[in-house]
Amino acid sequence: MVFKFRGYTLEELKKMSIDEFAKLLTARERRTLKRSFAQKKKLLEDIRKNPTAFHKTHLRDMIILPEMVGAKIGVYNGKEWIPVYITAEMIGHRLGEFAPTTKKVKHSAPGIGASRGTRYIAVK
Repeated sequence: MVFKFRGYTLEELKKMSIDEFAKLLTARERRTLKRSFAQKKKLLEDIRKNPTAFHKTHLRDMIILPEMVGAKIGVYNGKEWIPVYITAEMIGHRLGEFAPTTKKVKHSAPGIGASRGTRYIAVK
């Protein structure tokens, strides 16, 4: 099955300019590309120079463009770099969607003082 984004194949999307591609996105993504794309050009230039390298970035709000497909990007989640491999299905989303900032809470047994019954248990 061939991947299509809004009726265009990946090869057709890669040939488009950023302005032409922005017309296929929603209003919020179009505005982001128009207003704050100048700050994000460095990451895109690094990917163009060496698409197979691992690129680290803090830009969680960067919109995934067609020319980023196949790149390996380390997205910072506030504590560590989460490796994200960009696929065609991710086009139009943001990098931060694929690097969660919180983990699922895992509760263990209750500790000392958690209930009235544990009040009388010796600590040592």
